[in-house]
Parts: sequence; structure tokens; C-alpha cells
Amino acid sequence: MALNRLDLNLLHVFDTIYREGSLTRAARALHLTQPAVSHSLSRLRDHFDDPLFTRQGNQMVPTPLARRFLESMRPGLNQIQGAVNQFHAFDPASQRKTYSLGLRDILESTFLPQLMKRLVPYPELEIVSQRIPRRDMETQLAAGKLDFAVDVLLPVSNQTSHQLLRRDRLVLVARSDHPLTGGKLTMEEYLKAKHVLVSSRTEGPGIEDFELSRLGVQRDIRLRCQHYFAACRVAEETDLLLTMPETYARIIAERASLTLMDPPTELPSIDVHLYWHKAYEKEPALIWFREQLHLIS
Repeated sequence: MALNRLDLNLLHVFDTIYREGSLTRAARALHLTQPAVSHSLSRLRDHFDDPLFTRQGNQMVPTPLARRFLESMRPGLNQIQGAVNQFHAFDPASQRKTYSLGLRDILESTFLPQLMKRLVPYPELEIVSQRIPRRDMETQLAAGKLDFAVDVLLPVSNQTSHQLLRRDRLVLVARSDHPLTGGKLTMEEYLKAKHVLVSSRTEGPGIEDFELSRLGVQRDIRLRCQHYFAACRVAEETDLLLTMPETYARIIAERASLTLMDPPTELPSIDVHLYWHKAYEKEPALIWFREQLHLIS
């Protein structure tokens, strides 16, 4: 397995297949035909005497050897890429680039419309938004399968950088003709009302409930559901109150018979952060895109 027997161009192909999880997408990213990528993969398989990737549905899943090899190869490949990037500025108007973003559903609704509007002058750029389990976020960023993730503040290692993008306050949402929308909501009225809680968990408090608990009070949760859109539909048809981030609430309220109200006490804000892996932070294409995300936040 001597280095002088391996075409180093194949390492770039290997890395792209690993990142894209598909020969078709890898070929597109490399500006090669799919047979050419398949031929390169065949040469790599012969060199390592390992399949490297196995097909599972539409995905090319790396073997344990491929994962170990990528972990060992990644630092050197990043150094070479960083050295090359110093001499090549990124031109979004003429260069093709696919950006992969990790976004949860509510953040897709608040970020993607503004982002795509900003990218109208750059027709060669493609955006892939995907929902990544939080436990996998750092692994996906480190492997280059994800360029950026946008989420609430999370505990991360020192290999993952993050910056505050947006601070979103919590507001109450109620149907437009709700009996409590006539004036300033009191704590007594708030506690007498029934509430919707949006959470991916089947039990436990929401962020607003921690603050209420600190004040020694507890609200009456009638419905617990997974998505804010569904919760807004419920609030529109019932007397239930919904507590949610203001940015998304205003988007929904523009298209529904809903009213936004201030809660009777100050609630914690939702801090939205941008995450990326330090190994790629000097790549011009990623620096440029990071700036665009900050401009729309």
C-alpha cells in the first residue's frame, strides 16, 4: 500500500464520495461523469482491498476502514486545501458550489426565504437543507458532510466554532377574536388559560416553564405537540394559548387569523447560533457564505 502507487487525485474523489454519500452527487460536485467516479472508486477498492463504500438504498455508506482512513487523512487534506485556497479567491457569481446546512423545521421557515432571496444573483450556488440529530451535528461537520448548522446554543467541543446569529424573544399567540386579546395580559389570566407546548419530548417542561417555576407558578398545558405550525393551527381554532419564538410567529400570523401578545412576565430569549468545524473555517467559499448568513440574521 505504498504511497507512490496511489494516485493522490483519488483521495479527493474518496473525500467527495464520503461527503456526498452518493456517486451521482459526487460526480456533480467534481464536475466528472459518474462512470469516471465509479472507475476511481474501483481503483481505490483495489488499492485498499476493501469495498470502502456499500450501497444502502440511495446512500453510499462508508465501511469501518473508510472511516478510519478519512480520520487519518483529513488533517493532511485540509492543510493542502488551505494552502491552495490562499491563492484562489471565491467568486460566487461564476463558481459552482453546493452548501449543506443543518436546519430544524422552524429555522428552515425563518432562514431559507431570506437566504434564497439574497442568493438570487448567484445561480451557480445550490443549497441543501437537512435535519441532523443534534448528537450527530459535530460528526457531520467534522466529516465535511455538513458545512454549517444553525441551532440553539449547544455544548460542543473546541473543534467546533459557533457565533450568535439571532436572539429571538418568546411571545404568545392566540386566535384573533380570543377573549384575552383586548388588552395587556395579566398573570392571573395567563394561568387560568389552557396552553399548547411544542416539544420533541413526550414529557418535561418547556423553556418558558422553567421561568414560571422560578416564580412559583405553573400553567395548564392541554396539548403537547411536535411542530409550531400544527400548534398555530390549534391556537387559531381554539382558546388555547401558544408560546413561541417571535420571528416564526410573525411569519405564521401574516397568513392566519392569529394575534401576538406579550407574556405577563419576561421569558428567556431563544439564542440561535451558527456552527462550523474549525478545519474548514479558512476556506474562501465558506467564509463568504458565513457572511451571508450573518447578513440575513
